[in-house]
Amino acid sequence: MQRRRFKQTTSLEERLAAKANHLREQAKALPPGAQREDLLRKARQTETGSHMSEWLRSPGLQPPD
Repeated sequence: MQRRRFKQTTSLEERLAAKANHLREQAKALPPGAQREDLLRKARQTETGSHMSEWLRSPGLQPPD
């Protein structure tokens, strides 16, 4: 069985940022509570993932000696 492959049109960082924004918009529509906090936590996690990916791709990153 072959894997289905396709070319991403946007970078991982852009997709994660868009997902974080979408999660924040969903959280705004909810009343305060556990479900809203879960969405906000997921938004923070996706932003952190985006920042980590940017950091790992940065040209200044050096391999350990």
